[in-house]
Amino acid sequence: MDRPLDRLLARIAQPAFVLRVAALAICLLELGSAIWGLMGNQTEPYDGVLASLYRRTGGTTHDAPFVLTCLALVMVFAWHFWRLARQQHLDLPPRNALSRVVLLNFLALLVTPGLPFLVTVLAALLLNVRRAFNFALAQVVINVALYWLLPSEAQRLEQIQPDMPWWLNSVGLSMSMVALHGMAFGLGRLAAAEGERRRWFQAMLAEKESGERLQIEQLRYAERLHMARELHDVMGHHLTALNLHLQLSEALLKRHDEPGAAQAVEKAKLGAAGLLAEVRAAVSRERESQRINLEAALRTLADGIASTQIELALDPVAQDLTPRCAHALLRCVQEAVTNAVRHAGATHVRVTLEAVEAASQVRVRVDDNGRGTRKLREGNGLKGMQERMAELGGTMQVLRHHPGFLIELNCPRRA
Repeated sequence: MDRPLDRLLARIAQPAFVLRVAALAICLLELGSAIWGLMGNQTEPYDGVLASLYRRTGGTTHDAPFVLTCLALVMVFAWHFWRLARQQHLDLPPRNALSRVVLLNFLALLVTPGLPFLVTVLAALLLNVRRAFNFALAQVVINVALYWLLPSEAQRLEQIQPDMPWWLNSVGLSMSMVALHGMAFGLGRLAAAEGERRRWFQAMLAEKESGERLQIEQLRYAERLHMARELHDVMGHHLTALNLHLQLSEALLKRHDEPGAAQAVEKAKLGAAGLLAEVRAAVSRERESQRINLEAALRTLADGIASTQIELALDPVAQDLTPRCAHALLRCVQEAVTNAVRHAGATHVRVTLEAVEAASQVRVRVDDNGRGTRKLREGNGLKGMQERMAELGGTMQVLRHHPGFLIELNCPRRA
């Protein structure tokens, strides 16, 4: 199977695409049925709460004003459903997701009993487990209540058995609603769990890539430091010996009073001394320039997590840190960002890095807008951050834990 077809099938299999196509198919079916009814044919395009109320006022569901009103409500439902069932909303649900789902369900119940099933699936994708379960349970209760308070003609003809007691009819209807919306809840939660696993793997991959980036920086630092030492030990030693030999040669030549030879030896001596000075200067510059670039590793981490907006505000000091300091800060930031994405449901994380105390200290803050916790309990993640900072003579503080989380790290720059 070729790659374009694989990508097409992967896109079709996304929950957002499936939900949109299902809602569009139902809306098109309702539209066609409404047009058929407006042409004078017998049809029941809309059989929801609005139809039951309209019949009680003496109207019929074939009246053109009623059909056009319901058709307009279907279009409003389709527009809101299409906007809410976007993949970015399924990955990062909006804060008003519950109210928007309730509005969609209200429109669905007004028009036709077939649309609330899709709303239950969407609610299971957008809301957390508890809210989604309560919503599905409320759907069952609402449908049973509407069945007895505002029953449609189709419901009475298909589901009520005149020779059966009312309570048995209620039990049968309740079981069918539990099966219908239970299946919708299960399908939605399966898709939500798959999306959560995808975000988890994405965060883990970004953490791995950022760690590898820092490891590359550390290896390059170690290699350059090793080269600098070898350059100093080997070339410096030989050049020093050459200089001593030339000094001896100069003394010997001076005894024979050979001005030309003495002049040549003098030049060689000066050249050797100059070369030795240049080697030492190059080694000193190489040692001073070997710092770890933490900024590259942090940007790799931010770019690797697409489900959450990670904002970086990094001082240039991030490009000039010791390996121990850079490694400890990266691990702490990875832990904080991963917790915000996987457990807190954060949609935005801001990471700031700045130099403090005359550039001798580095301060890093990780601020997210996740759920946070009202009662702070230090788990392995927070304890690990404290231990990493303490080993380098730094500190870790939780400045805010509800709403969201704000963690501050302070570390000596040259630790």
